[in-house]
Amino acid sequence: MKIDVLTLFPEIFPGPLGSSIIGRAIEAKKIEVNPIDLRNYAHDRHKTVDDKPYGGGPGMLMKADVLFEALTDLKKDDTLVILTTPRGEVFNQKQAERLSLEKHILFVCGHYEGVDQRFIDKFVDLELSIGDYVMTNGNLPAMVMIDALARLIPGVLGKDESSSDESFSNGLLEYPQYTRPYEIDGMRVPDVLISGNHAEIARWRLNQSKELTKSRRPDLYSKLDKNI
Repeated sequence: MKIDVLTLFPEIFPGPLGSSIIGRAIEAKKIEVNPIDLRNYAHDRHKTVDDKPYGGGPGMLMKADVLFEALTDLKKDDTLVILTTPRGEVFNQKQAERLSLEKHILFVCGHYEGVDQRFIDKFVDLELSIGDYVMTNGNLPAMVMIDALARLIPGVLGKDESSSDESFSNGLLEYPQYTRPYEIDGMRVPDVLISGNHAEIARWRLNQSKELTKSRRPDLYSKLDKNI
């Protein structure tokens, strides 16, 4: 997969994406992450990419003409354009799964008070947010989404099944996990996990996931298929 990131701060990348699992995937060319400086598409002496909003109001907006030129150059027939913005739909695991199937994603990192709406109307396929809060720009949200979707691409994780048995993969939070030592500070591993009965272990894990989801994320639990 090819991922382009149109940003005012290309020097931030790869940042955390250059480490651990995603970093190794980039080195192995399983994914490609390319930061692109938006100022390359501004042609005045000061490389201006923002201006005051029509109608007044605080802050500055990213200019449509600069963004139009950038997208005309970068967007191909198979490109999915995502704008990172607080007003976007909140990103979740289902979206990560869908995005992991794309061939080319172009993230446009919002900044200032936002972008000219005409750019959104013409070029943007998805407006996404990572939560109900405001950040200084869209670079970190883009990194979060890239990390979440890239780990779902076949071959990125050591074992592809690792991503199929974790929080949100089936609408539930992940069950508690344990490893050696068997006992520490008087606390033991639940007996069912050392029983060797795989059916009982699976049942215990599912029940634990349901209880955790019900207590911590009732919003998710209310949407759960009760036949699970």
